[in-house]
Amino acid sequence: MYKSRIKTIFLALSVTIMAGGLITFPQESFEASIRGLNMWWEIVFPSLLPFFIMSEMLIGFGVVKFIGVLLEPLMRPLFKVPGVGGFVWAMGMASGYPSGAKLTARLRQEKQLTRIEAERLVSFTNSSNPLFIFGAVSIGFFYNPNLGIILASSHYLGNFCVGLLMRFHGKKENLEKKPKRSTLSIKQALRELHRTRIKEKRPLGKLLGDAVLSSIQTLLMIGGFIILFSVINKLLYHMKITGLLAKGVEYVLVLLGFPDVLSIPLISGMFEITLGSQMTSGVQEATLMQQAIITSFILAFCGFSVQAQVASILSETDIRFYPFFFARIAHGFLAGFITFVLWNPVYEGMHMFGRPSNSYPVSAGQDAGWETTLYHAATNAGPLITIGFLVIYIILYAARSRK
Repeated sequence: MYKSRIKTIFLALSVTIMAGGLITFPQESFEASIRGLNMWWEIVFPSLLPFFIMSEMLIGFGVVKFIGVLLEPLMRPLFKVPGVGGFVWAMGMASGYPSGAKLTARLRQEKQLTRIEAERLVSFTNSSNPLFIFGAVSIGFFYNPNLGIILASSHYLGNFCVGLLMRFHGKKENLEKKPKRSTLSIKQALRELHRTRIKEKRPLGKLLGDAVLSSIQTLLMIGGFIILFSVINKLLYHMKITGLLAKGVEYVLVLLGFPDVLSIPLISGMFEITLGSQMTSGVQEATLMQQAIITSFILAFCGFSVQAQVASILSETDIRFYPFFFARIAHGFLAGFITFVLWNPVYEGMHMFGRPSNSYPVSAGQDAGWETTLYHAATNAGPLITIGFLVIYIILYAARSRK
Protein backbone atom coordinates (compact mmCIF):
# COMPACT_ATOMS: atom_id res chain seq x y z
CA MET A 1 0.00 0.00 0.00
CA TYR A 2 2.80 2.40 0.96
CA LYS A 3 4.75 1.63 -2.24
CA SER A 4 1.61 2.15 -4.31
CA ARG A 5 1.08 5.62 -2.81
CA ILE A 6 4.71 6.57 -3.42
CA LYS A 7 4.38 5.44 -7.04
CA THR A 8 1.19 7.50 -7.45
CA ILE A 9 2.86 10.63 -6.10
CA PHE A 10 5.96 10.09 -8.23
CA LEU A 11 3.99 9.60 -11.45
CA ALA A 12 1.72 12.58 -10.76
CA LEU A 13 4.71 14.80 -9.94
CA SER A 14 6.63 13.68 -13.04
CA VAL A 15 3.73 14.41 -15.39
CA THR A 16 3.14 17.79 -13.72
CA ILE A 17 6.80 18.76 -14.14
CA MET A 18 6.73 17.75 -17.82
CA ALA A 19 3.53 19.75 -18.37
CA GLY A 20 5.18 22.76 -16.71
CA GLY A 21 8.20 22.29 -18.96
CA LEU A 22 6.01 22.31 -22.07
CA ILE A 23 4.50 25.63 -20.97
CA THR A 24 7.88 27.13 -20.03
CA PHE A 25 9.78 26.02 -23.15
CA PRO A 26 7.20 25.91 -25.97
CA GLN A 27 9.64 26.72 -28.79
CA GLU A 28 12.18 24.10 -27.71
CA SER A 29 9.42 21.51 -27.28
CA PHE A 30 8.08 22.24 -30.75
CA GLU A 31 11.54 21.88 -32.33
CA ALA A 32 12.13 18.59 -30.51
CA SER A 33 8.73 17.34 -31.63
CA ILE A 34 9.51 18.19 -35.27
CA ARG A 35 12.87 16.43 -34.94
CA GLY A 36 11.21 13.27 -33.64
CA LEU A 37 8.56 13.41 -36.35
CA ASN A 38 11.19 13.77 -39.08
CA MET A 39 13.12 10.81 -37.72
CA TRP A 40 9.96 8.69 -37.72
CA TRP A 41 8.62 9.45 -41.18
CA GLU A 42 11.98 9.68 -42.95
CA ILE A 43 13.70 6.61 -41.50
CA VAL A 44 11.77 4.54 -38.95
CA PHE A 45 8.46 4.07 -40.79
CA PRO A 46 9.80 3.18 -44.27
CA SER A 47 12.57 0.97 -42.89
CA LEU A 48 10.41 -1.06 -40.48
CA LEU A 49 7.13 -1.35 -42.40
CA PRO A 50 8.30 -3.88 -45.04
CA PHE A 51 9.79 -6.11 -42.34
CA PHE A 52 6.63 -5.97 -40.23
CA ILE A 53 4.33 -6.81 -43.16
CA MET A 54 6.59 -9.56 -44.48
CA SER A 55 6.95 -11.07 -41.01
CA GLU A 56 3.16 -11.30 -40.64
CA MET A 57 2.93 -13.02 -44.03
CA LEU A 58 5.76 -15.45 -43.22
CA ILE A 59 4.08 -16.39 -39.92
CA GLY A 60 0.70 -16.83 -41.60
CA PHE A 61 2.02 -19.09 -44.38
CA GLY A 62 4.03 -21.29 -42.02
CA VAL A 63 7.50 -20.24 -43.20
CA VAL A 64 8.46 -19.25 -39.67
CA LYS A 65 7.41 -22.66 -38.40
CA PHE A 66 9.50 -24.24 -41.18
CA ILE A 67 12.54 -22.19 -40.15
CA GLY A 68 11.86 -23.03 -36.51
CA VAL A 69 12.07 -26.76 -37.05
CA LEU A 70 15.35 -26.37 -38.95
CA LEU A 71 16.92 -24.08 -36.32
CA GLU A 72 15.69 -25.99 -33.27
CA PRO A 73 18.98 -27.97 -32.89
CA LEU A 74 20.89 -24.66 -32.83
CA MET A 75 18.67 -22.30 -30.82
CA ARG A 76 17.63 -24.75 -28.10
CA PRO A 77 21.13 -25.72 -26.85
CA LEU A 78 22.53 -22.17 -27.17
CA PHE A 79 19.72 -19.97 -25.86
CA LYS A 80 17.07 -22.42 -24.58
CA VAL A 81 14.44 -21.05 -26.96
CA PRO A 82 12.61 -22.80 -29.81
CA GLY A 83 13.96 -22.72 -33.34
CA VAL A 84 11.53 -19.94 -34.35
CA GLY A 85 13.72 -17.70 -32.22
CA GLY A 86 16.30 -17.83 -35.02
CA PHE A 87 13.84 -16.10 -37.34
CA VAL A 88 13.13 -13.40 -34.73
CA TRP A 89 16.85 -12.93 -34.12
CA ALA A 90 17.63 -12.49 -37.83
CA MET A 91 14.70 -10.12 -38.44
CA GLY A 92 15.61 -8.12 -35.35
CA MET A 93 19.15 -7.55 -36.61
CA ALA A 94 18.05 -6.72 -40.14
CA SER A 95 15.24 -4.30 -39.32
CA GLY A 96 16.24 -2.88 -35.92
CA TYR A 97 14.28 -1.81 -32.83
CA PRO A 98 11.65 -2.88 -31.82
CA SER A 99 11.11 -5.68 -34.36
CA GLY A 100 12.35 -8.37 -31.97
CA ALA A 101 9.71 -7.43 -29.41
CA LYS A 102 6.96 -7.23 -32.02
CA LEU A 103 7.72 -10.69 -33.42
CA THR A 104 8.27 -12.25 -29.98
CA ALA A 105 4.89 -10.96 -28.80
CA ARG A 106 3.27 -12.26 -31.99
CA LEU A 107 4.73 -15.76 -31.53
CA ARG A 108 3.76 -15.76 -27.86
CA GLN A 109 0.16 -14.94 -28.81
CA GLU A 110 0.24 -17.93 -31.17
CA LYS A 111 1.53 -20.17 -28.32
CA GLN A 112 4.73 -20.96 -30.20
CA LEU A 113 6.69 -19.72 -27.16
CA THR A 114 6.20 -20.13 -23.43
CA ARG A 115 6.37 -17.00 -21.29
CA ILE A 116 9.89 -17.79 -20.06
CA GLU A 117 11.09 -18.57 -23.59
CA ALA A 118 9.58 -15.31 -24.83
CA GLU A 119 11.34 -13.35 -22.07
CA ARG A 120 14.64 -14.98 -22.99
CA LEU A 121 14.10 -14.34 -26.70
CA VAL A 122 13.07 -10.69 -26.48
CA SER A 123 16.13 -9.91 -24.36
CA PHE A 124 18.64 -10.50 -27.20
CA THR A 125 16.65 -10.07 -30.43
CA ASN A 126 16.22 -6.29 -30.21
CA SER A 127 19.13 -4.53 -31.82
CA SER A 128 20.02 -1.60 -34.01
CA ASN A 129 20.02 -2.33 -37.73
CA PRO A 130 23.27 -2.13 -39.76
CA LEU A 131 22.02 0.80 -41.86
CA PHE A 132 21.61 2.96 -38.74
CA ILE A 133 24.99 1.95 -37.30
CA PHE A 134 26.93 2.48 -40.53
CA GLY A 135 24.86 5.19 -42.20
CA ALA A 136 23.58 7.41 -39.41
CA VAL A 137 26.12 6.95 -36.61
CA SER A 138 29.46 6.08 -38.24
CA ILE A 139 29.14 8.27 -41.32
CA GLY A 140 26.43 10.77 -40.39
CA PHE A 141 27.83 11.65 -36.94
CA PHE A 142 31.49 10.57 -36.90
CA TYR A 143 32.24 10.86 -40.65
CA ASN A 144 34.15 7.60 -40.28
CA PRO A 145 32.89 4.44 -42.06
CA ASN A 146 35.63 2.32 -40.45
CA LEU A 147 34.12 3.00 -37.03
CA GLY A 148 30.96 1.19 -38.10
CA ILE A 149 32.83 -2.11 -38.15
CA ILE A 150 33.75 -1.74 -34.47
CA LEU A 151 30.30 -0.51 -33.42
CA ALA A 152 28.47 -3.26 -35.32
CA SER A 153 30.83 -6.00 -34.08
CA SER A 154 30.51 -4.98 -30.43
CA HIS A 155 26.75 -4.49 -30.76
CA TYR A 156 25.93 -7.90 -32.25
CA LEU A 157 28.55 -9.83 -30.27
CA GLY A 158 27.23 -8.19 -27.09
CA ASN A 159 23.69 -9.28 -27.95
CA PHE A 160 24.90 -12.83 -28.57
CA CYS A 161 26.51 -12.83 -25.11
CA VAL A 162 23.28 -11.51 -23.60
CA GLY A 163 21.45 -14.43 -25.21
CA LEU A 164 23.85 -16.87 -23.61
CA LEU A 165 23.44 -15.13 -20.25
CA MET A 166 19.63 -15.04 -20.42
CA ARG A 167 19.39 -18.78 -21.10
CA PHE A 168 19.60 -19.13 -17.31
CA HIS A 169 16.59 -16.84 -16.81
CA GLY A 170 13.54 -18.53 -15.35
CA LYS A 171 15.23 -21.77 -14.33
CA LYS A 172 13.56 -21.87 -10.92
CA GLU A 173 10.06 -20.96 -12.11
CA ASN A 174 10.07 -22.85 -15.41
CA LEU A 175 8.31 -26.09 -14.47
CA GLU A 176 7.50 -27.19 -18.01
CA LYS A 177 8.55 -30.52 -19.42
CA LYS A 178 11.93 -30.56 -21.03
CA PRO A 179 11.64 -30.62 -24.82
CA LYS A 180 12.81 -33.69 -26.64
CA ARG A 181 16.18 -33.50 -28.34
CA SER A 182 15.58 -32.63 -31.96
CA THR A 183 17.65 -33.21 -35.06
CA LEU A 184 17.68 -31.41 -38.38
CA SER A 185 14.79 -32.76 -40.45
CA ILE A 186 13.75 -31.21 -43.75
CA LYS A 187 10.79 -33.61 -43.95
CA GLN A 188 9.47 -32.55 -40.54
CA ALA A 189 9.99 -28.89 -41.42
CA LEU A 190 7.98 -29.25 -44.65
CA ARG A 191 5.24 -31.09 -42.75
CA GLU A 192 4.95 -28.22 -40.25
CA LEU A 193 4.98 -25.68 -43.08
CA HIS A 194 2.01 -27.39 -44.76
CA ARG A 195 0.12 -27.92 -41.48
CA THR A 196 0.42 -24.23 -40.54
CA ARG A 197 -0.73 -23.06 -43.97
CA ILE A 198 -3.77 -25.33 -43.81
CA LYS A 199 -4.70 -23.93 -40.38
CA GLU A 200 -4.64 -20.37 -41.77
CA LYS A 201 -8.23 -19.87 -42.94
CA ARG A 202 -7.90 -16.25 -44.11
CA PRO A 203 -7.62 -15.70 -47.88
CA LEU A 204 -4.51 -13.99 -49.23
CA GLY A 205 -6.17 -10.58 -49.56
CA LYS A 206 -7.46 -10.65 -45.97
CA LEU A 207 -4.12 -11.83 -44.64
CA LEU A 208 -2.26 -9.05 -46.47
CA GLY A 209 -4.76 -6.43 -45.34
CA ASP A 210 -4.48 -7.55 -41.72
CA ALA A 211 -0.69 -7.47 -41.97
CA VAL A 212 -0.71 -3.90 -43.31
CA LEU A 213 -3.17 -2.66 -40.68
CA SER A 214 -1.38 -4.34 -37.78
CA SER A 215 2.04 -3.11 -38.94
CA ILE A 216 0.95 0.50 -39.44
CA GLN A 217 -0.85 0.58 -36.07
CA THR A 218 2.36 -0.56 -34.38
CA LEU A 219 4.40 2.04 -36.28
CA LEU A 220 1.99 4.82 -35.31
CA MET A 221 2.52 3.84 -31.68
CA ILE A 222 6.29 3.82 -32.21
CA GLY A 223 6.11 7.28 -33.81
CA GLY A 224 4.26 8.64 -30.81
CA PHE A 225 6.93 7.35 -28.44
CA ILE A 226 9.75 8.76 -30.59
CA ILE A 227 8.17 12.24 -30.61
CA LEU A 228 7.33 12.09 -26.90
CA PHE A 229 10.82 11.10 -25.77
CA SER A 230 12.44 13.58 -28.13
CA VAL A 231 10.47 16.32 -26.34
CA ILE A 232 11.16 14.87 -22.88
CA ASN A 233 14.89 14.70 -23.60
CA LYS A 234 14.95 18.35 -24.69
CA LEU A 235 12.90 19.48 -21.68
CA LEU A 236 15.14 17.61 -19.24
CA TYR A 237 18.15 19.38 -20.75
CA HIS A 238 16.64 22.88 -20.55
CA MET A 239 15.27 22.27 -17.06
CA LYS A 240 18.83 21.36 -15.93
CA ILE A 241 17.71 17.86 -14.88
CA THR A 242 20.06 16.22 -17.39
CA GLY A 243 22.98 18.17 -15.93
CA LEU A 244 21.95 17.14 -12.41
CA LEU A 245 21.82 13.47 -13.38
CA ALA A 246 25.13 13.83 -15.20
CA LYS A 247 26.86 14.93 -11.97
CA GLY A 248 26.59 11.42 -10.56
CA VAL A 249 27.83 9.86 -13.81
CA GLU A 250 30.87 12.17 -13.95
CA TYR A 251 32.54 10.45 -10.99
CA VAL A 252 32.18 7.03 -12.60
CA LEU A 253 33.56 8.27 -15.92
CA VAL A 254 36.55 9.94 -14.26
CA LEU A 255 37.33 6.72 -12.36
CA LEU A 256 37.36 4.88 -15.71
CA GLY A 257 39.66 7.50 -17.26
CA PHE A 258 36.98 9.17 -19.40
CA PRO A 259 36.52 12.97 -19.59
CA ASP A 260 33.59 14.17 -17.50
CA VAL A 261 32.11 16.08 -20.48
CA LEU A 262 30.85 12.73 -21.82
CA SER A 263 28.34 12.54 -18.95
CA ILE A 264 25.65 14.70 -20.59
CA PRO A 265 25.80 12.84 -23.96
CA LEU A 266 25.59 9.56 -22.03
CA ILE A 267 22.54 10.65 -20.03
CA SER A 268 20.90 12.03 -23.18
CA GLY A 269 21.63 8.75 -24.98
CA MET A 270 19.96 6.79 -22.19
CA PHE A 271 16.75 8.57 -23.15
CA GLU A 272 17.15 8.73 -26.94
CA ILE A 273 19.94 6.97 -28.85
CA THR A 274 20.17 9.24 -31.90
CA LEU A 275 20.68 12.45 -29.93
CA GLY A 276 23.06 10.75 -27.49
CA SER A 277 25.22 9.33 -30.30
CA GLN A 278 25.28 12.69 -32.07
CA MET A 279 26.31 14.55 -28.90
CA THR A 280 29.00 11.96 -28.16
CA SER A 281 30.54 12.45 -31.61
CA GLY A 282 30.93 16.18 -30.90
CA VAL A 283 32.94 15.83 -27.65
CA GLN A 284 36.40 16.98 -28.71
CA GLU A 285 38.00 16.32 -25.30
CA ALA A 286 37.55 12.55 -25.67
CA THR A 287 39.57 10.18 -27.81
CA LEU A 288 37.84 8.33 -30.64
CA MET A 289 38.08 5.08 -28.67
CA GLN A 290 36.34 6.68 -25.68
CA GLN A 291 33.63 8.07 -27.95
CA ALA A 292 33.17 4.63 -29.52
CA ILE A 293 32.81 2.95 -26.11
CA ILE A 294 30.15 5.43 -24.97
CA THR A 295 28.33 5.16 -28.30
CA SER A 296 28.38 1.36 -28.05
CA PHE A 297 26.82 1.56 -24.61
CA ILE A 298 24.12 3.96 -25.87
CA LEU A 299 23.27 1.76 -28.87
CA ALA A 300 23.06 -1.35 -26.69
CA PHE A 301 21.01 0.26 -23.91
CA CYS A 302 18.72 1.50 -26.73
CA GLY A 303 17.28 4.37 -24.72
CA PHE A 304 14.12 4.69 -22.65
CA SER A 305 12.30 5.68 -25.84
CA VAL A 306 12.79 2.25 -27.42
CA GLN A 307 12.28 0.52 -24.07
CA ALA A 308 8.91 2.26 -23.72
CA GLN A 309 7.98 1.02 -27.20
CA VAL A 310 8.94 -2.53 -26.19
CA ALA A 311 7.00 -2.25 -22.92
CA SER A 312 3.92 -1.15 -24.84
CA ILE A 313 4.22 -4.09 -27.27
CA LEU A 314 4.81 -6.63 -24.48
CA SER A 315 1.84 -5.31 -22.49
CA GLU A 316 -0.44 -7.09 -24.98
CA THR A 317 0.93 -10.41 -23.70
CA ASP A 318 1.98 -11.93 -20.37
CA ILE A 319 5.69 -11.29 -21.13
CA ARG A 320 7.30 -9.34 -18.29
CA PHE A 321 9.37 -6.24 -19.00
CA TYR A 322 12.01 -6.44 -16.26
CA PRO A 323 14.10 -9.25 -17.88
CA PHE A 324 14.34 -7.11 -21.03
CA PHE A 325 15.45 -4.09 -18.98
CA PHE A 326 18.10 -6.14 -17.16
CA ALA A 327 19.34 -7.45 -20.53
CA ARG A 328 19.68 -3.90 -21.88
CA ILE A 329 21.93 -2.91 -18.97
CA ALA A 330 24.02 -6.05 -19.44
CA HIS A 331 24.20 -5.46 -23.19
CA GLY A 332 25.38 -1.88 -22.64
CA PHE A 333 28.34 -2.89 -20.48
CA LEU A 334 29.18 -5.89 -22.67
CA ALA A 335 29.15 -3.80 -25.87
CA GLY A 336 31.36 -1.13 -24.30
CA PHE A 337 33.81 -3.77 -23.05
CA ILE A 338 33.93 -5.54 -26.42
CA THR A 339 34.62 -2.20 -28.14
CA PHE A 340 37.58 -1.67 -25.80
CA VAL A 341 38.90 -5.20 -26.43
CA LEU A 342 38.53 -5.03 -30.23
CA TRP A 343 39.87 -1.50 -30.67
CA ASN A 344 43.57 -2.25 -31.10
CA PRO A 345 43.38 -5.52 -33.06
CA VAL A 346 40.50 -4.47 -35.34
CA TYR A 347 40.32 -0.69 -35.69
CA GLU A 348 44.03 0.04 -35.41
CA GLY A 349 44.65 -3.09 -37.48
CA MET A 350 42.76 -1.51 -40.37
CA HIS A 351 45.24 1.37 -40.23
CA MET A 352 48.13 -1.09 -40.47
CA PHE A 353 46.62 -2.58 -43.63
CA GLY A 354 46.30 0.79 -45.28
CA ARG A 355 42.83 1.87 -44.17
CA PRO A 356 42.89 5.31 -42.50
CA SER A 357 42.05 5.41 -38.80
CA ASN A 358 41.73 9.15 -38.26
CA SER A 359 38.53 10.46 -36.77
CA TYR A 360 37.19 12.27 -39.79
CA PRO A 361 38.33 10.55 -43.00
CA VAL A 362 35.22 11.34 -45.04
CA SER A 363 35.08 14.85 -46.39
CA ALA A 364 31.94 16.43 -47.78
CA GLY A 365 33.09 15.92 -51.33
CA GLN A 366 34.14 12.29 -51.08
CA ASP A 367 32.06 9.22 -51.79
CA ALA A 368 31.75 7.34 -48.51
CA GLY A 369 30.52 4.14 -50.15
CA TRP A 370 27.29 2.20 -50.31
CA GLU A 371 26.35 2.97 -46.70
CA THR A 372 26.09 6.70 -47.38
CA THR A 373 24.25 6.25 -50.66
CA LEU A 374 21.74 3.84 -49.16
CA TYR A 375 21.19 5.94 -46.05
CA HIS A 376 20.55 9.16 -48.00
CA ALA A 377 18.33 7.35 -50.51
CA ALA A 378 16.24 5.93 -47.67
CA THR A 379 16.01 9.37 -46.02
CA ASN A 380 14.91 11.09 -49.25
CA ALA A 381 12.33 8.46 -50.20
CA GLY A 382 11.10 7.90 -46.63
CA PRO A 383 8.43 10.64 -46.46
CA LEU A 384 6.82 9.56 -49.75
CA ILE A 385 6.69 5.93 -48.60
CA THR A 386 5.23 6.94 -45.25
CA ILE A 387 2.51 9.14 -46.77
CA GLY A 388 1.62 6.48 -49.34
CA PHE A 389 1.13 3.73 -46.80
CA LEU A 390 -0.77 6.01 -44.41
CA VAL A 391 -3.23 6.66 -47.25
CA ILE A 392 -3.52 2.90 -47.82
CA TYR A 393 -4.08 2.42 -44.08
CA ILE A 394 -6.89 4.99 -44.03
CA ILE A 395 -8.58 3.33 -47.03
CA LEU A 396 -8.32 -0.17 -45.51
CA TYR A 397 -9.46 1.02 -42.10
CA ALA A 398 -12.45 2.84 -43.61
CA ALA A 399 -13.41 -0.24 -45.63
CA ARG A 400 -13.19 -2.48 -42.53
CA SER A 401 -15.25 0.01 -40.48
CA ARG A 402 -18.10 -0.03 -43.02
CA LYS A 403 -18.29 -3.82 -42.70
